[in-house]
Amino acid sequence: MKKNELTRRYAFFILAVLVNAFSIAVITKALLGTSPISSVPYVLSLATPPTMGQYTIYMNLLFIVFEMLIIGWRETCRRRYELLAQVPVTLIFGFFIDVSMQWLLPWLDPQLYILKIATLLVGCCILGLGVSMEVKADVAMVTGEYLVNVISKTIRRDFGLTKVCFDVSLVILACVLSLLFLGRIEGVREGTVAAALLVGPISHIIYPHLHIFDKLLLVGHVDDETAKAQRRHVVITIAREHGSDGHRLGEMLAQRLGIAFYDKALIAMAAEDSSMSEQYIEDNEQRMSANALFNIVLRDYGAPIDRSLTPADAVFVAQSRVIRHIAGKQPCIILGRLADRVLSDYPPVAIIRVFCHADTSKRQQSDVEAERINHSRAAHYQYYTGCKWGDPHNYDLTLNIESIGLETACNIVAQLYETKNKKLGL
Repeated sequence: MKKNELTRRYAFFILAVLVNAFSIAVITKALLGTSPISSVPYVLSLATPPTMGQYTIYMNLLFIVFEMLIIGWRETCRRRYELLAQVPVTLIFGFFIDVSMQWLLPWLDPQLYILKIATLLVGCCILGLGVSMEVKADVAMVTGEYLVNVISKTIRRDFGLTKVCFDVSLVILACVLSLLFLGRIEGVREGTVAAALLVGPISHIIYPHLHIFDKLLLVGHVDDETAKAQRRHVVITIAREHGSDGHRLGEMLAQRLGIAFYDKALIAMAAEDSSMSEQYIEDNEQRMSANALFNIVLRDYGAPIDRSLTPADAVFVAQSRVIRHIAGKQPCIILGRLADRVLSDYPPVAIIRVFCHADTSKRQQSDVEAERINHSRAAHYQYYTGCKWGDPHNYDLTLNIESIGLETACNIVAQLYETKNKKLGL
């Protein structure tokens, strides 16, 4: 990442931290409880002279100490810049919480319950925006998320479950401190639960609209020198229904065109590129939680996508990175794994999108397994791309290999491949 891009991303990240601090103040001012991560500082600020922002700074500095103790001396030395970078971010975050509470929002004092709910929802929306901006910046993690990341890797548990346990522990600690110092529970109410459940989905809705900042952050930017060095080449992606002979088509095309064919090999490559095992990746491909609420709670909308909470998300990101890496190097054929969408905005690649469908009129009514697999693929595609799997508008070719024959299908795709290469001057 170039220096000017890194500078812009960090500036955008700091802006996101300010937005988050302001949103915490708005949520707190609703008097329906505050967010889980702010519950302990808020309770302590009610019981003792230091402010909520000051306690936020103390708590996050303590988190940094915990991080160093967990990872050990050698790893602390190796990550010293990551750890030190959290200090100014923590100071800015805590300071702006106080600025927001005392200077920007002293007038905000909703009395009616409906106004408190409205204030809470506005705060959650602002927090969702701030979280989305953090993800868009993609340069750092806030201290609380970094600590959870360290813990999850140390105990070898999913980030999502660790994050939930961490937040619940903070809320319980806040309740204990509140009873101990105030004799009643303060700072933990319905607003705490609402913040935990709503901010994630709100962020998920907002994030796609932040593409307006891509140019500012140089996201996907390729300068003239890089563009000249990266001559475009053609990559064929094949999506297929179960039993449609899409795999055989990929193998035949690879042999005929003399280019690489990737299917199961992507699992091994993704495992090597990440901390996941091949079995873990294979088990979580095209799989999502059946419980929507559980999926919302476990999803880490506050961290860059590669630290996403659900196993399916982690597998998706690992495979997407590998797909971009291999597709950027040379012409190839990639089977499944949303490659048509993963490569849709990738400058070095010109894509031929192929969809192979089976002859449903000849399929046996008892073929329940095929229906289950196809439903899973369609849901997976819809979830991660927002597009309909199998819709002919999303592909360059849709083929019924059983009707036209494998050889004819291969000829059609090969001819399109050659035509596209000629257009690129290859």
